[in-house]
Amino acid sequence: MSVTPSAPPSPQPPLSLSRLSINQETVKQWSLPELAEGCVKEGIGAVGLWRAPVQEYGVERAAQLMRDAGLTVTSLCRGGFLTDPDGAPRARALDDNRAALDEAAALGTDTLVLVSGGLPAGSRDLAGARERVADALAVLGPYAEERGVRLAIEPLHPMFAADRCVVSTLGQALDLAERFPARQVGVVVDTYHVWWDDRAPEEIARAGRGGRLLAFQLADWITPLPAGVLLGRGQLGDGSIDFRAWRARVDAAGYRGRIEVEIFNEALWAREGSAALKETAERFRAHA
Repeated sequence: MSVTPSAPPSPQPPLSLSRLSINQETVKQWSLPELAEGCVKEGIGAVGLWRAPVQEYGVERAAQLMRDAGLTVTSLCRGGFLTDPDGAPRARALDDNRAALDEAAALGTDTLVLVSGGLPAGSRDLAGARERVADALAVLGPYAEERGVRLAIEPLHPMFAADRCVVSTLGQALDLAERFPARQVGVVVDTYHVWWDDRAPEEIARAGRGGRLLAFQLADWITPLPAGVLLGRGQLGDGSIDFRAWRARVDAAGYRGRIEVEIFNEALWAREGSAALKETAERFRAHA
């Protein structure tokens, strides 16, 4: 069956920093206090946080740090890894996701990003792995709702399907999410993972209609990919993605939230943090 391309979005004006959120991994070289101080100095009012450094610093202490700096926490990453069969590994994964939901609530964010997990060792059953994700969402959804947090399923590029994320498209993510109330489960649109998919624009519209578009993240696609492809996200403007076109799609779908820049890139991490942040803010203005 052929797919009719969607009409190209209208040109978008540049954004101010009022919609920018800096994902903590973009300036991974910084501690949490450095991140807070740097964002305030640069006039950036929001951050996306990661569990490991938050846990190391202390969840309540991190929450207070963000409040004192006047920073909004747009998301916590990550929950998920829910594809193990029944048994102790699955019980541990569910417990870990409950803990992640508690942490998100303590930090004041209503969005926990979920990376589903890859195939269990020795398995080739993609459909079965996805179904176990659905089973886990049925358990976690009510727990999330009680805490005022939503589970945001993030599809990852198909190159990660084996070891990291069996949910590879927005369509697959929405098929899972729509089994549950929108107040519990939605999706993340990350340009790095979906820019190649000609069905993604119609799926963004679908997510908007259902009130399931919970987060929008930016990183560029650069080639050649590094040997460790997980760290292959490019600085905005260095690669192949038309960010304004994607922003037009999410805006048209009714998304009015912050836009997170989430870049895993060793060259960016090797730079002095304030220079990396300043460049990221400039690229956001120029390209988003």
